[in-house]
Amino acid sequence: MKKLMNFLMLSCKKAAALIDKKLEVKLSWKQKSMLKIHTAMCNSCCSYEKQSLLINKILHKHIHASSNENEPVIENKELKKNNL
Repeated sequence: MKKLMNFLMLSCKKAAALIDKKLEVKLSWKQKSMLKIHTAMCNSCCSYEKQSLLINKILHKHIHASSNENEPVIENKELKKNNL
């Protein structure tokens, strides 16, 4: 029974790694399931997941807002026509 629990239950360290990984790539069905079980029982990891999502959302919004401000303005009509 203990081996089954070790197989099904993630440590907080592994759960945190999956939370971070989830922000970058799609998790497998097994990884999603294990993470969902862990975060359902672990308030700390559940809070970490919410905080990570919020931080990622804020950074993503900030980066994209900043990138539009730094785009060069093309004044030459001929260059502007070719770049469109």
